[in-house]
Amino acid sequence: MSQTIRLLPFASADGATNMAADEALLESATGGTASLRFYTWTAPTLSLGYFQPAGDRAVDANLAKLAWVRRSTGGAAIVHHHELTYALALPPGKEWASAEHWICRFHHVLQRVLAEHGVRSHAVVCGEEQKLGAVVCFLHQTPGDLLIAGSKVAGSAQRKMRGALLQHGSILLHRSEFVPHLAGICDAPGAPGIEPEGLAGALKVAFAADTGWTVTPGAWTAEELARTVAIRNEKYANPEWNEKR
Repeated sequence: MSQTIRLLPFASADGATNMAADEALLESATGGTASLRFYTWTAPTLSLGYFQPAGDRAVDANLAKLAWVRRSTGGAAIVHHHELTYALALPPGKEWASAEHWICRFHHVLQRVLAEHGVRSHAVVCGEEQKLGAVVCFLHQTPGDLLIAGSKVAGSAQRKMRGALLQHGSILLHRSEFVPHLAGICDAPGAPGIEPEGLAGALKVAFAADTGWTVTPGAWTAEELARTVAIRNEKYANPEWNEKR
């Protein structure tokens, strides 16, 4: 299928803004706009899955120190610190009826980029699932997740709205002092230094090659920017919404 996807500028923002921006892209996708963006976080931030109890923040003293936000997607807690985050918003289409398809596909693109940097990784397949902890996402290994030397370095989650798909995910680059037991890509023996913006550029090229889609740099629309502010205030910066579970 021939497709054009808009690549938004690389950015860094707080947790509430990042999550609101991703939801604004999902809304745009319901109207036919496909978007890809890469971003980082202005401060170490804990995000909880949509259905995760807010009390899970207190399970670990390091997690309790962090600013936090609730995602619109499911899954477990993620510490967004030394990482690259991506968001992919796709209009309604049968090509992404399977949730697992796009998680596996994007992680395969990442796997190819890492291989070009001399880093070997392994994608979890059915039958290899492990749950090494109850609260933190990167201790859950599910099909499609990417591992290096047994440690999860990439995980993604999804949400659908009127047939459109939002998929966003974290790519762990370095170990964080807040979850020191989780190694990143650059912590692997012999791994090269990889910067978030450089990795984003390589992933853009590899994504276009893998899908055959045209990836075109573009800007946020005025409506999307306004919706980001409105969604942020209504949900992600609203303590009542974040604490609702």
